[in-house]
Amino acid sequence: MVTEYSFGPLIENDGVLFRFWAPQVERVFIEFDGAPRQEMEVHADGWFQVKISEAKCGTRYRFLLPDGLSVPDPASRHQPDDAFGPSEVVDLGDLWARDSVWRGRPWHETVLYELHVGAFTEEGTFRAAIDRLDHLSKLGVTAIQLMPIADFPGRWNWGYDGVLPYAPDSRYGRPEHLFELVEAAHRRGISVFLDVVYNHFGPSGNFLPTYAPLFTPHHQTSWGDGINFDDAKNGPIREFLLQNALYWIEHFHIDGLRFDAVHAIRDDSARHFLEELAVRIRRKFPDRHVHLIVENEENDPGLLSRDAVARASLFDAQWNDDVHHALHVATTGETFGYYGDYAEAIEALAKALAEGFVYQGEVMPYRGERRGAPSGHLPPTAFVSFLHNHDHIGNRADGDRVMASLPEPALAFAVSLMLLSPQVPMLFMGEEWCSKRPFPYFCDFDEDLNEAVRKGRQEELSQMPGFEGEHVLDPTAEETFRSSVLDWEVASSKSGSVWVERYRQMIGLRRERVVPLVSMMSKGGQHWVSEGVLRVEWPLDDGRVYLLVANPSDCYIRTQMQADVTDVLYALGDHRPDGVGAWSLVFGITAGHL
Repeated sequence: MVTEYSFGPLIENDGVLFRFWAPQVERVFIEFDGAPRQEMEVHADGWFQVKISEAKCGTRYRFLLPDGLSVPDPASRHQPDDAFGPSEVVDLGDLWARDSVWRGRPWHETVLYELHVGAFTEEGTFRAAIDRLDHLSKLGVTAIQLMPIADFPGRWNWGYDGVLPYAPDSRYGRPEHLFELVEAAHRRGISVFLDVVYNHFGPSGNFLPTYAPLFTPHHQTSWGDGINFDDAKNGPIREFLLQNALYWIEHFHIDGLRFDAVHAIRDDSARHFLEELAVRIRRKFPDRHVHLIVENEENDPGLLSRDAVARASLFDAQWNDDVHHALHVATTGETFGYYGDYAEAIEALAKALAEGFVYQGEVMPYRGERRGAPSGHLPPTAFVSFLHNHDHIGNRADGDRVMASLPEPALAFAVSLMLLSPQVPMLFMGEEWCSKRPFPYFCDFDEDLNEAVRKGRQEELSQMPGFEGEHVLDPTAEETFRSSVLDWEVASSKSGSVWVERYRQMIGLRRERVVPLVSMMSKGGQHWVSEGVLRVEWPLDDGRVYLLVANPSDCYIRTQMQADVTDVLYALGDHRPDGVGAWSLVFGITAGHL
């Protein structure tokens, strides 16, 4: 049975019931399709309602406030004329049943692929993305993760400036087109994850604070006042976002959500919003594989806790920046900014692979405070690892993919390490053909806000890797956005094809040999570093050990650390009885002794 949601239009047999929560105003009118405005009925606790018998799918409407301001429905399902235009009534009911057989895929077999709908193809639409699904299926990808699609103002945006969380941005197509993308992915055995933002709203086009207590000064974030999860009249605000998560999963058959920067979701309630969110989702969809991922600067293992049979109690996994940072330093030598905290790259990489977090309560110098808590008790599947993601490319002045410019041996090492380690791997769109297309931050606001963004970006990037003086791309320029659109023609070039095939083989090996082992890992492993060579051992429930011996350097090192590998799953580089060559590694299985 489909859930009845509290927010947004409700289509009934005798018309459409419009609901609007506006506790800070006394009267509200509705305007629709050029008809005379109608006053909405006042209900308890700040709610307004009216049923319009003439309204139907396709009806466009706005709410008119007492001061004359016309606003879209905060739970609009579609904004055909962008965030400042009218909302449109949409019914996905007929589509809902078409994809009802799909139940998702188990988390441990996941290979993620992060993409931005607007930059993934030249057309930049949901429907155009469907045409590239066969490429991803042949590659071995099991899940795509869409960067945020909630309606934002302007022609292009990373997605983190969304203001209407129930409406897929019309720049990418209609809501029906998003459903078609999900359905097409499922037919190919590919899950669809969605990045959602519940820690802030964008700076332009957010009308909610004019009629509802969306924010509270009791909590401050980098975007200003925090969202009101625990202050006066917080109930409908919490419910608005809780139901939004359920809406994506139920109505669009989304298989998982990635929650942006959850450390910025401040809540002093007896039950934190994040806990309530995870519990509500898991109770609502007990018969589907629905996976929940967090981005969390605090590295809080409590959010990733497991039950007695190693199932996620709240969230399945966290993006693991620590693996990325350590591997980045080891392969590029960069120690600027936050990378300086991973200068002991080999030790950091070994620890991150074995236990998840590098900082487990120690002071992180760049932050100037303690970070994290012990995480070795968690299974490797509690962490998502990657060579690139949108942040670590975009947080460079030129938005360059620095890993793509590595010498071939170092890049092959990094790719093999990421795809064959037991943590859940994630690719960023185009990396499989070693795309060098940048992915700088981009947005499109009015000129005053554009200028403020330019200045803010200049200041922010001055603390980031790759910054050189005044040279920063204009994030508001069309050419900045266009530069990020994927170069699919390179994928079929001679050099691109070689890399695509390498990824395909590595992912295939992971599917055949590593995934069955990962299902037998209920906790993290141990690590050792000697003379520049690292060894990581992950215990299996049957008493054996999955292990890695790696030399993340450009020189030959004498060692015996690989001598006891009895079942070699994969080897890269030069391996001799007395040592290992530059950028070499070996994955294998041996009898346990942990």
